[in-house]
Amino acid sequence: MSREEIRNPESTRVSPPAAASGAVFLSYGSEDAAAAERVATALRTAGIEVWFDKNELRGGDAWDRQIRDRIHECRLFIPVISANTERRDEGYFRREWSLAVDRTRDMAEKKTFLIPVVIDDTLQRGASVPEKFRHVQWSSLPGGDTPQAFIARIAGLLTAEAPAATPAGPNPNPAEPTVPAAPTALPDRPSIVVMPFVNLSGDPAQDYFSDGITEDIITELSRWRLLAVRSRSASFRYRRVAVDIKQIARELNVRFVVEGSVRRIAERIRINVQVVDAETGSDIWVEKFDRALEEVFAVQDRVVQTIVSTLVGRVQISAAERARRKPPTSLAAYECVLKGNALSWDDPHGAAEAERLFEKAIELDPGYAYAHALLAVMFSRRWHDDLHSSNTLLEEAYNLARRGVELDDGESTCYAILGQVCQLQQHYDLAVQYGRRAVELNPNNQWNAADLAGFLVYAGEPEEALAWFSKAREIDPYFDVPWYWRGAGLACMVLRRYVDALSMFGHARGRLYRNAALTAGCHARLGDLDRSRASAALCLSMRPDFSIAQFMLREPFKNPADAEQIAASLRLAGLPD
Repeated sequence: MSREEIRNPESTRVSPPAAASGAVFLSYGSEDAAAAERVATALRTAGIEVWFDKNELRGGDAWDRQIRDRIHECRLFIPVISANTERRDEGYFRREWSLAVDRTRDMAEKKTFLIPVVIDDTLQRGASVPEKFRHVQWSSLPGGDTPQAFIARIAGLLTAEAPAATPAGPNPNPAEPTVPAAPTALPDRPSIVVMPFVNLSGDPAQDYFSDGITEDIITELSRWRLLAVRSRSASFRYRRVAVDIKQIARELNVRFVVEGSVRRIAERIRINVQVVDAETGSDIWVEKFDRALEEVFAVQDRVVQTIVSTLVGRVQISAAERARRKPPTSLAAYECVLKGNALSWDDPHGAAEAERLFEKAIELDPGYAYAHALLAVMFSRRWHDDLHSSNTLLEEAYNLARRGVELDDGESTCYAILGQVCQLQQHYDLAVQYGRRAVELNPNNQWNAADLAGFLVYAGEPEEALAWFSKAREIDPYFDVPWYWRGAGLACMVLRRYVDALSMFGHARGRLYRNAALTAGCHARLGDLDRSRASAALCLSMRPDFSIAQFMLREPFKNPADAEQIAASLRLAGLPD
């Protein structure tokens, strides 16, 4: 999915006090001043020194100097985030954030803690936290009060003798499922993370290309059982964030870090790659490639082969053991896939454009297996989202997914996608079979593990499904796509663990009518009729044509009792038949 450009609010800035700067610098937009003041008051009541002043001051040279000094001196930098953060134009709020990030870059061993706080219910209900704040730990403070747990956390950070860098990733509301922490001991296999390659072309529109190269290298490395490879979602959390190698290694629990850059000039490409031993800080491999653009796949092969042979101690790599995805024969087709993958499929316009690009990729390279599989996903999504559509789209999706496997039987993603379509066609055993094959081909892929879990939910094996959902999070502790939480919640719901199911549904980002419907059913089962009615109303506001009968046609349970339990829960919530 794409990384949307997020705009920050323009603050009404306040004058720094004459007294010494506070241990905490509180940054906020003008519309959030009242909420920010509540946070400041709660911290001050606990004896924590806070920089916060309501006297307005116009920006200028003096303001720049004063603010820079305050941010440089503070121990913690806390920006206040609300729905306003995405609606307002960029301004002083963004400037303060940039100054805080600059400080972390300049002070490698004494970093400012960046701790965004979300202060309204809007974002808690699923709207995404602005992207730049996902790179650091954030806290949830909805409602009028500031929880004691948050105050205790701030106090603990301030009193620590040597503050450790905040681990990347959210600090969820205690009522929500927590993100598993990385183990303290290094894995018994060589552990490695591939950081997002830097786009040096000077054109931000080319980010998709450097990102795509990074993702392909991660995918190929993850095929090796002898390597512990961190996922894309883990490494991309550090995109455009100033963090040193040792901090990254510590937070992601890896020994080796791959860094690189891509410069595309006309029909040539320059790629710089280095593998760093984070324990010693020394480079163990550095290489520069200056090749014709169509040789990009050969460069990727060379990078993967060198890393594997260096870290695992093997010089020759057999084709059978690598199970390498067959590269496209057309660079233009490859670019179409990268561009389509970079779009937001949750946006109707983005999904339509992605579908067009995948079709174009197949037109350019009819043997491109991955493009067939991705187009199958787009068709099955359209069928799944339209409660009144015929099965023609689903049949087309099956043919595309099947063709993808025929073209490349070593690509795990093609098997996982074929399993998804088979599940929707209610071919339960086939779906599980293809899901297990995907995991067998690439056991280090968290998407494969989560897909298999989803197939098992509908096949009547919710307990095993939850084990595979947990496995996906073991592989990638930052794996939190909305469908993951919905699938895990559905497994809990089938097991009649409604409190657990609510926790799972509550963790999913985005306004999804399916989540709202299932949440309504769980509240109804627990006897909380007010919340049940509210969730049902939210579902109907998003899908006025919602009916339980149509909904259940898209919930293909093998066990009729499982289907009836879900349907009965929705009826109990008052949703229309």
